[in-house]
Amino acid sequence: MRLSRYFLPILRDTPKDAEIVSHRLMLRAGMIRQEAAGIYAWLPLGHRVLSKVCNIIREEQNRSGAIEMLMPTIQSADLWRESGRYDDYGKEMLRIQDRHEREMLYGPTNEEMITEIFRAYVKSYKNLPLNLYHLQWKFRDEVRPRFGVYRSREFLMKDAYSFDLDAAGAKHSYNKMFVAYLRTFARMGLKAIPMVADTGPIGGNLSHEFIILASTGESEVFCHKDYLGFDVPPENVNFDNVNELEKHVGKWTSLYAATSEKHDAAAFGKIPGDKQMSARGIEVGHIFYFGTKYTEPMKAAVQTPEGKNELVHMGSYGIGPTRLVAAIVEASHDENGIIWPEAIAPFKAGILNLKQGDATTDGACEKLYAELTARGIDVLYDDTDDRAGAKFATADLIGVPYQILVGPKGLAEGKVELKQRAGGAREMITPEDAVKRLAA
Repeated sequence: MRLSRYFLPILRDTPKDAEIVSHRLMLRAGMIRQEAAGIYAWLPLGHRVLSKVCNIIREEQNRSGAIEMLMPTIQSADLWRESGRYDDYGKEMLRIQDRHEREMLYGPTNEEMITEIFRAYVKSYKNLPLNLYHLQWKFRDEVRPRFGVYRSREFLMKDAYSFDLDAAGAKHSYNKMFVAYLRTFARMGLKAIPMVADTGPIGGNLSHEFIILASTGESEVFCHKDYLGFDVPPENVNFDNVNELEKHVGKWTSLYAATSEKHDAAAFGKIPGDKQMSARGIEVGHIFYFGTKYTEPMKAAVQTPEGKNELVHMGSYGIGPTRLVAAIVEASHDENGIIWPEAIAPFKAGILNLKQGDATTDGACEKLYAELTARGIDVLYDDTDDRAGAKFATADLIGVPYQILVGPKGLAEGKVELKQRAGGAREMITPEDAVKRLAA
């Protein structure tokens, strides 16, 4: 992509109403624009990051055996009355009427709708286990939306819903998502710690929040410091092997880790002092097992091998990709801007033409751009007339992992400068070696 033809509305000044780092940097980097309180447009740079986050989520959900679908954003109020949650959910639910005065709502979550879909089609234990997921925009009418997309009213959510014949099967489905979440966040360069959590309006008696540690986290969390050194399950983990998954989950729940709502000061106090860790945390994922909470009132049952009708057991599993982007910025930035993990960076490399209009630098940049593009590398070529300092500032702000600085002085020696955004390491290498390095 040539920057001269791209839509990248960089802000040079920090917006006054942006209270936290991610909000400030995402606005300044031209990733998002506020359209109403808690409602944001995702501009091209932000949308590229969001798409890459969603792709990783999708790959790990598919790997675990979950099946993708898509449900509507508008739901019938009757479904929520059937489950008993319509009056209990509170003012966060946006209630509306259509032109025929039918009561509808903008879905904050989809337990009722997926249960209705399940009961319409699944009648036998032979169709279990089943895990259905989608990536869909949701709306919760927060009384005070703050911090940009970190806590917005409209947001993108990956929500999955598992159905099993009994509690043992449901626990295995829960473990699948537990492991899939560990892998998902690790692939984005995050160290997410699963912590015992409150179930809130979703319900149930088993729940974990996946927390990343950041000084701007919204709540205090408590855990054993050894979690920071744990390795995540490998790519070849067998999601159908009950014992293998229990081993992974057992390791990641063997030490103390809890959110403030579930904190047990006495249990935490038994941890050796040098292993105690209390910090601010950001929730990036939340999983629940709630048994028959929804299938009982909505009469979602299947026929067992013995010919009986049994209510199925359910779990739900959420990741907020829009919130996750902000959380990654909170965890990975410096005074100059964002530092994207390579897997989700909007562009892997940036080419900075330090003397636009010079035949030698223009030619070298064009050749680099063509060769990197041909190798399938996402590259942003800054071919604008801006001064070198402005180009450096833009590249650092938007967080491109690698910057290729092309100027007359280096080219005179047959070299370009390759800079790594994370850590700032620089080296002079040939253009050919730069291409090989980035293509490796």
